[in-house]
Amino acid sequence: MDHPDLVFLGCWSFLEVGRRIGNRRLASDAEGARTGTGAIEGAVFALLGLLIAFTFSGAASRFDTRRNLVVEEVNAIGTAYLRLGLLPTDAQPALRDLFRRYVDSRMEVYRKLPNVEAAKAELVLSTQLQEEIWTQAMAAGRMEGAPPPATMLLLPALNQMIDITTTRAMATQLHPPIVIFAMLYGLALVSALLAGYGMAGGKSRNWLHMIGFAAIMALVVYVIIDIEYPRLGLIRVDTYDQALVDLRASMK
Repeated sequence: MDHPDLVFLGCWSFLEVGRRIGNRRLASDAEGARTGTGAIEGAVFALLGLLIAFTFSGAASRFDTRRNLVVEEVNAIGTAYLRLGLLPTDAQPALRDLFRRYVDSRMEVYRKLPNVEAAKAELVLSTQLQEEIWTQAMAAGRMEGAPPPATMLLLPALNQMIDITTTRAMATQLHPPIVIFAMLYGLALVSALLAGYGMAGGKSRNWLHMIGFAAIMALVVYVIIDIEYPRLGLIRVDTYDQALVDLRASMK
């Protein structure tokens, strides 16, 4: 998803192109080469800074949301599992086994990423297990000796457990339009071009500034994209899946 090497090479190339354009402009019109460029550069760099702040803030907000949804799902499953104790004793073992299989399947959905097709196939299995749990819970609530409050307490917990899977699935697909990232890449390259133009006139290239500018732009874009897609890069929410692992271990 993120290619910092391409951003680095792109910025480096545009810095060099901008420097060469600036040198030619200075050679043909030394006095007018830089006339009015300051206002344009200021506007472009200000727009780049605004876009970086916007995309970073949005990515960080969505990262926090996805992280919180992991905790919410664990709490929902844990609550529903505890309320199985309200059902008749004979109905509990089968349902508890279904819950253990369900948690295993939910963990596998995210373990199989970034293989999207495998994750979708596992998600189908999770949905089937949800249906089995719901059907058996309804049947257990109608068994002789089942206390009336059992289904009144269990079914809302199961409903919340099922709903959170849809919420998490939608959260993984919630991203800014591609045009936003295209603008980010494009503005980074335009900024590199203008920065290179501003460096024209020197007898030699300013390697420190050129490398520094390209590296910083590549790092910024990389971090933003990595936070936006936290299961595909280095910045991940996998550590929060440990809560599901701990829940599964508690299901004796």
